[in-house]
Amino acid sequence: MRKFFKSFTFAMAGIMHCFKTERNFKIHVWTALVVVSAGLLTGLSLLEWFTICIFIGGVLALELINSAVERIVDLVTNERHPLAKQAKDLAAGAVLVFAFTSAIVGLLIFIPKWFSLMN
Repeated sequence: MRKFFKSFTFAMAGIMHCFKTERNFKIHVWTALVVVSAGLLTGLSLLEWFTICIFIGGVLALELINSAVERIVDLVTNERHPLAKQAKDLAAGAVLVFAFTSAIVGLLIFIPKWFSLMN
């Protein structure tokens, strides 16, 4: 049990470090808070909450992985190398694809609800 809590402490340290040092992670966290607030005000179904949580968690997890890739690449080489750039760009691209998909899914969930509230 002690190892579990130690692992949890390390994971939380990584998340906090990312929040303190990575601008995009902060943007994703604040966006998630706005989306959750909108969900509370709008009244989402259990399935909609499940979907929102999966996408928020996915974006944050990918941003953490992206930050880890950037650090590993920086650790391996200080030189500008095409493969180092590609590794960083690919990881950032993964975040972008998932964030964009998340935004589309969020709009598909929220827009019909907002229209029904206006009518």
